[in-house]
Amino acid sequence: MAAPTDKTEEQSEPRSPTMVSHRRPSATQINPGEINRPMNLQRIAQRKSQVKNYPKNKKLEKLGVYSSCKADETCKCNGWKNPNPPPTPTQPSRLDLSAPLASLEDPCRSCNHQLASHVSHLENVAEEEINRMLSIVVDVEHLFLCVHKEEDADTKQVYFYLFKLLRKCILQMSKPSVESALGSVPPFEQPSISKGITNFVFHKFGHLAQKDWQTMYELAKMFLHCLKHWKLETPTARKQHDESDDAAEYKLNYSKWLCFCHVPSFCDSLTRYEPTHIFGRTFLRSVFPTLRRQLLEKFRAEKDKMPPEKRTLVMTHFPRFLSMLEEEVYGSNSPIWDPDFQPNVTNSTSRPTSPIDGNSDASVTTSTTSMGGRITITQTPTPTSSANDGQSLNVTPTLLNARRTLRASTMANTAMHEAGQIIGRSAEKRKLAEDMNEEPKRPRFEDIPMEVVSEVLSTITDPTAMVGPEKSFFSPHTARDEAARNEELKGMITFHVIGNSITRKPSRETLTWLIGLQNVFSHQLPRMPKEYITRLVFDTKHKTLTLVKDKRVIGGICFRLFPTQGFSEIVFCAVTSDEQVKGYGTHLMNHLKDYHLKHGILHFLTFADEFAIGYFKKQGFSKEIRLPKSAYNGYIKDYEGATLMGCQLNPKIIYTEFSQIIHKQKEIVKKLIERKQEQQRKVYPGLTCFKEGVRQIPIESIPGLIEAGWRPPPEKPKGPIVSEDQLQNAFKMILTATKNHTSAWPFLKPVEKTEAPDYYDYIKYPMV
Repeated sequence: MAAPTDKTEEQSEPRSPTMVSHRRPSATQINPGEINRPMNLQRIAQRKSQVKNYPKNKKLEKLGVYSSCKADETCKCNGWKNPNPPPTPTQPSRLDLSAPLASLEDPCRSCNHQLASHVSHLENVAEEEINRMLSIVVDVEHLFLCVHKEEDADTKQVYFYLFKLLRKCILQMSKPSVESALGSVPPFEQPSISKGITNFVFHKFGHLAQKDWQTMYELAKMFLHCLKHWKLETPTARKQHDESDDAAEYKLNYSKWLCFCHVPSFCDSLTRYEPTHIFGRTFLRSVFPTLRRQLLEKFRAEKDKMPPEKRTLVMTHFPRFLSMLEEEVYGSNSPIWDPDFQPNVTNSTSRPTSPIDGNSDASVTTSTTSMGGRITITQTPTPTSSANDGQSLNVTPTLLNARRTLRASTMANTAMHEAGQIIGRSAEKRKLAEDMNEEPKRPRFEDIPMEVVSEVLSTITDPTAMVGPEKSFFSPHTARDEAARNEELKGMITFHVIGNSITRKPSRETLTWLIGLQNVFSHQLPRMPKEYITRLVFDTKHKTLTLVKDKRVIGGICFRLFPTQGFSEIVFCAVTSDEQVKGYGTHLMNHLKDYHLKHGILHFLTFADEFAIGYFKKQGFSKEIRLPKSAYNGYIKDYEGATLMGCQLNPKIIYTEFSQIIHKQKEIVKKLIERKQEQQRKVYPGLTCFKEGVRQIPIESIPGLIEAGWRPPPEKPKGPIVSEDQLQNAFKMILTATKNHTSAWPFLKPVEKTEAPDYYDYIKYPMV
């Protein structure tokens, strides 16, 4: 693969980190031959965390090694070099890596300019950006090891190109982009391998009974999993046993696999893709023979370790599965690779048509506005998908803003797991109600008379009995939906659940509001296709909770009910930009919860990527789905890179009034505490017995301690008395076992001066 030239990279081979910066070797260096092992990946993560915790001077020194000199335009030095490199120690594990090795005044060994001249462009850079570049530095160091220890020329060339690319990103403070060198961007072929294998399962086994079809489905999933984690042959190794004419094409695909799949698995500065999502039929043809042979050999070698069920699956069914797949991979008229392939689905409920290993055709886009971030996860529906196959989750800046999150919803999430009862028509819902009513036993405190509680409650609800500042202005602790709730009580805003219909003609007002919702969603979600938003908003299966102010739509939540399954899926959620930061988004969600409780729906489901997970947690959503998988499997689609989250509603809570109730409860507890303090505000005289020579007294004899509610702890049963000899023998056994441990060798004898001459200069109290 040809790598673009860079004037800042004049050397033909990557320079050694020791030659560049004379840094001390790290104890977490990675062996490139075993780079995919989880232990080494964990070491890379630990190394990055360690570097990000360096002091500021140490961070600048490390970045200065990769930064060109900016003292004057004539200086061509492209990296600061320590004039006094520390000696290479014999035991790297004893180093204090967090200690700075140089100051900003130290001159460069190459150009004699100070370190500050190399890092002057980093003075006003944010800490987050500094840490991002330090992460790239760690990846550069690991790629350097890969370049020098890799024996294959093609692989080494790709490693070297990525090494130069990341170094250039540090110099230019940019983000790495591999697409320009390869001439294309993922996905490289459509349909993808994942989609093709899914089509294969429906094409060849769609007529089977559900149990047999599920077996083939699991085999396809296992094949895709193996392909994801399979290490490709190098072009040189493949050429030795395959003399086909596609050597150049395989070399290009191998380079793409390295750049987009393999290297990003241990260099997270690069974007990583799944090979089954970005490659298609051409790639599968080139690797299928070797992949098939190695998989069958591996299964034969491990068959004795497998349980009987799995052994039958992989030794009997899997070879036939591969043979049938081979015909479709190499066949000239195979329909599974047709972009317009229509699966013959006999049971759409239990046989999802989405790609087996995730949605390979889903696009995840992130954009940022001045008001906050917005995350959009979109599936582009295929021509065979119905109007509801493509689901979209959009979180507007209003709902991602942490200041606009409803504080009480976090408490509601906790309350969901407490007592509750469901009045439903089905036996399953009645059983769920019985399960929710089984409260854990808790200690009950009856020491507060109900007369006192009633008196306190009347005090906090009577404005004339309250003292303090005027309540017309909201305090910093006011719930986020307080302003929106007051506007609703005054009639300034209204909420309506509307939807399109084909059985009866919608009113003119409903159609006007639907058009307004389409405009709000399109304006707030500019990256979403307007046609897609229009299709879902006007779809008869979708409803929208509409927020209207001054006869104008200013926001809404689009959702789809699945009443027979007991859940609802949230699709769009947005508030127009000029009405944000007013609590409307929180109040919208609370109205949506109350609407679903009236219809007996107790579960919300939605997909969230890593940026939206925090928002949904604050709204009461959790990764722990309490709804049985059988209830939603096949009704909603999986999204690649997204996390399924759910929210279980408590039928005992009125969510639009929940924050008010919590506020009243806090006031009641506060008043009760104040009453208790007034009753116990008696001052007792101090202790004088210690002046008279008394060394200790029983704790219960302290005046006022018993009156304040202190009780002596229960006595613990006394254990058997251990003799001195028994204790000494136990200590000897522990010491012997410690010395015999395989990791105890550094502590068996003191450090010798021949190994570390300056060890005793730093360690004042060494082991003896």
